[in-house]
Amino acid sequence: MAASYPDDLRYHREHDWARVQGDEATCGITWHAQDSLGEVVYLDLPEVGSEVTKDQPYGQIESVKTVSDLFAPLSGEIVQVNDALGSTPEAVNEDPYGRGWLVKVKLSDPSEADSLMSAEEYQATLGS
Repeated sequence: MAASYPDDLRYHREHDWARVQGDEATCGITWHAQDSLGEVVYLDLPEVGSEVTKDQPYGQIESVKTVSDLFAPLSGEIVQVNDALGSTPEAVNEDPYGRGWLVKVKLSDPSEADSLMSAEEYQATLGS
């Protein structure tokens, strides 16, 4: 699968993305992050109702190579968790921007999205 970074998403320096729609954001990890991790085998995601804070860890992702923290690209309350990943964590590798989304957050400060990078800015940080 070729690297991709959709233009309609905003990107965090810790290789997370956010699709902001009004006061809610769907979040996941970027193609680069899943490619670096290798085969994803387990995710430890927060429960619905949990609060997440921009730039702070909110869960963990485990691959055959390593365990890494997941960083919140935006602050707010978890309103939905992709429970399907419990039985199909490989969806993060196969479709990181679709079936592999991680959580949905009701934003406490939608203006935080302004500090995230565009696809072009994010790709520039990858040095590719």
